[in-house]
Amino acid sequence: MSFRTPPETACWQHLEARSGFEVAYFRSLADGWAVDGTTAAVEDGQTWVVTYSIELDAGWVTRGARITSRSVAGSRQIFLTADGAGNWLVDGEPAARLDGCLDVDLESSAVTNALPVHRLALAAGAQADAPAAYVRALDLSVARLEQTYRRIPDDGPRQRYDYAAPAFGFTGRLIYDESGLVLDYPGIARRAG
Repeated sequence: MSFRTPPETACWQHLEARSGFEVAYFRSLADGWAVDGTTAAVEDGQTWVVTYSIELDAGWVTRGARITSRSVAGSRQIFLTADGAGNWLVDGEPAARLDGCLDVDLESSAVTNALPVHRLALAAGAQADAPAAYVRALDLSVARLEQTYRRIPDDGPRQRYDYAAPAFGFTGRLIYDESGLVLDYPGIARRAG
């Protein structure tokens, strides 16, 4: 089952881990997709706003990202570029710690969990590792995040995945809509529109 074209816009209410809201916009490019969005939230008593612009190739592999964060500590900005083969630059400097990653994953965002699901196109019962360049919300630090997606039987038109991020001791069942955007990310976010 392949995904439909993403909607022009989607939004998520962040739950439990933080209070906040995310809005994302999708644009088709000649050779891929652009995803632009903003998340505003309060987490552990700290407020922050993260704005992002992500460029993907036609296979949903991350090619670049510009991320800006604002908190009481001030504003920060970071640029990530990737060659599509797992090599990354962070603000123009090689980042060997990210070797092999094909996706960017923003701590602040529910939408970035769509990237590996689109890219992997797993059949029901299949599992894949999907390490990502993980960007923290407050300080925009970038680290490698090991994660795994295992597709389980669909629920009607909705794809479902058992997701694990061992570094955070997190496992959960993610449910996606027909366009491959997460509807329910337990303890993190739920699609609002």
